[in-house]
Amino acid sequence: MEKTDVMKKDTPEAAQELLSIENLSIRFRQYENGRGRRAFRQAFLPVITDLNVTVRRGEVVAVVGASGSGKSLLAHAVLGLLPANAFLEGSIRYRGRRIGPQDRAAGGALFADRQEPGGTGGIALVPQSVTWLDPLMKIGKQVLAGRRTAAAKERMRTLFAGYGLSEEVEKRYPHECSGGMIRRILLVAALMDDPELIIADEPTPGMDEALAGQAMEELREFADAGKGVLLITHDIELALRGADRIAVFYAGTTVEVAEAADFEKEELLRHPYTKALWRAMPANGFSPIEGSQPYAKDLPEGCVFQERCPWFGEECRKEIPLRQVRGGLVRCVRV
Repeated sequence: MEKTDVMKKDTPEAAQELLSIENLSIRFRQYENGRGRRAFRQAFLPVITDLNVTVRRGEVVAVVGASGSGKSLLAHAVLGLLPANAFLEGSIRYRGRRIGPQDRAAGGALFADRQEPGGTGGIALVPQSVTWLDPLMKIGKQVLAGRRTAAAKERMRTLFAGYGLSEEVEKRYPHECSGGMIRRILLVAALMDDPELIIADEPTPGMDEALAGQAMEELREFADAGKGVLLITHDIELALRGADRIAVFYAGTTVEVAEAADFEKEELLRHPYTKALWRAMPANGFSPIEGSQPYAKDLPEGCVFQERCPWFGEECRKEIPLRQVRGGLVRCVRV
């Protein structure tokens, strides 16, 4: 796919975009055992290739895929949380403005960043890891994040109560809370401020079904208020309860972007991996497919799903562009 940094035309759709990620590729520099006089040699590990996602105002866009598909790296790339040995290509835009390395470094905070207008402020992260909280600081102080008003404390306690957290939690340290409690605390922290975009990276593991559903409802209400949510999850059934669109990842790339309504019937979907995900859902027979996702070092030429695909042909060994098919996007030449 041709890589470009040209701003999109002034269309109503573009005007409503909060986050636009185009042709994103990420490589990690590594050192491997060399030969002869060279004890080590430099190598690059491609972990994301030509990834595309857009979040508009009023939308919940869910990114789904198996572990190792590159979902969390997407969030880290937007917020500048990649390690020093990572190399990023492609375009990331927030509110129409391209985010450069310096912007992502400024926006890589746990809570919504308060930057000047036009900066990367307004993005709040609900991180996947429960170790993001400072182990030496009480929960209440971390959630308030410098806010000192009575209104802020009241909002925190209201949100705590809504997620089954007592006021006593404010005085606890992270090690005194369970993993499920920490995830709820991180979600509350993201909802405390007034961000325009929430990136929720696996926000519900450790929650029971009722609380997970409530978390999804909160994200849905947030988007309905004219804001946006990028939900990163392996739980496609939960995503379908509140998402508008589903971006399906496989081996570090976007293989399909479909309306959530397309998941009502298998024939409405486009990519064979998406169809396999649909058949693996309990309501659709819980039928898994053989094989596993390839490791980043072992990616085949062309389609990354070719080794498990029943539609595989020689044309699948060539570069596969992301193209529009039946109102969605798909990276497959056989559709």
